[in-house]
Amino acid sequence: MSVFYKKRFAPLLLLACTGAYSCSSSEQAAEETPTSLKEAAEGDFYIGAALNYDQVYGREEEAVALIKEEFNTISPENMLKMGPIHPEQNVYNFEPADKYVAFGEENDMFTIGHTLVWHSQAPDWIFVDKEGNTVGRDTLLQRMEDHIATVAGRYKGKIDGWDVVNEALEDDGSLRQTKWLEIIGEEYLQKAFEFAKEADPEAELYYNDYSLWKPAKREAAVHLVKNLQEKGIQVDGVGMQGHYGIDYPSLEDIEASINAFADLGVKVMITELDVDLLPNPSNRQGADIAMTFEPQEGFNPYAEGLPDSVQQKLTRRYADLFELFHKHRDKISRVTFWGVADKHSWLNDWPMEGRRSYPLLFDRDYQPKPAYEAVMEAVSE
Repeated sequence: MSVFYKKRFAPLLLLACTGAYSCSSSEQAAEETPTSLKEAAEGDFYIGAALNYDQVYGREEEAVALIKEEFNTISPENMLKMGPIHPEQNVYNFEPADKYVAFGEENDMFTIGHTLVWHSQAPDWIFVDKEGNTVGRDTLLQRMEDHIATVAGRYKGKIDGWDVVNEALEDDGSLRQTKWLEIIGEEYLQKAFEFAKEADPEAELYYNDYSLWKPAKREAAVHLVKNLQEKGIQVDGVGMQGHYGIDYPSLEDIEASINAFADLGVKVMITELDVDLLPNPSNRQGADIAMTFEPQEGFNPYAEGLPDSVQQKLTRRYADLFELFHKHRDKISRVTFWGVADKHSWLNDWPMEGRRSYPLLFDRDYQPKPAYEAVMEAVSE
């Protein structure tokens, strides 16, 4: 019996077990079987998805219904990033973010804010004056503080956790050379967390990055968080972006990072989870959105559909990942997919436009793939 069959007929099974009727042990077991991802993982960690504009505006009814049914935490794909919400000085575009936050409130979801400080999708104006010259340290700090106070302050008590700083590290463990670092210096990390704490003292505050399974980057992130902790700065968790491939990273490397961050006394979150099945034009193992390529022959192999053999590999990969997450459920507070269904995935257009990707648990028709059943089984044990 499939999970979705159980969803449809569970009420009938319950009715049959009342009144003059009695239930067999198999019928009782069917009724007790979890019927959604969030129910299967209840008591272990939140299960979430990243929402796009159409979903928060209610324009994708099937997707909205799926989100409400399966998930209990949400993240915004773009509507809370600095560029989209603060495109010009003293100009804010709050409507999409308001709808996103309202969706979380209406559906009693653990709502994530993504992200307050990031080198990408930052508006050009924030780093320059009216003449186009690079601003000084004090000016940029003031602009950062104003942005965080305005945005995090607006959603005080409504957004439960913020990705305060996103992707501040290179894969080799060095600090990423960004305008934030160039103008302010390394202190920008501390200041971002301080400003976020001032704007909403009750919200959880996170550092979020990709490829944190790589030893050098793992060690650098541990150092970053320790450094902030030693200065008395609140850091509640580390978000390990789960932009994984079908054959990388190893479970051992992921597990080593889960343990390393948990040892800091902070929550560990698997964020932005997806599994890329498509050939890689650069042998990249991360999520640097600046790395793009022109379409090339041979890099869109599943344009007509996913072969069963590859579907089976995806199923096994997700089973392995969630068996690991379930094992460390005492350390992991949240697992969030980067998208709802395959049709929404950013991997359809990155690092090449027009590719047909299959990285999530639900297909383009919002139907559960075999990997869904594998995840349900892994977290229900």
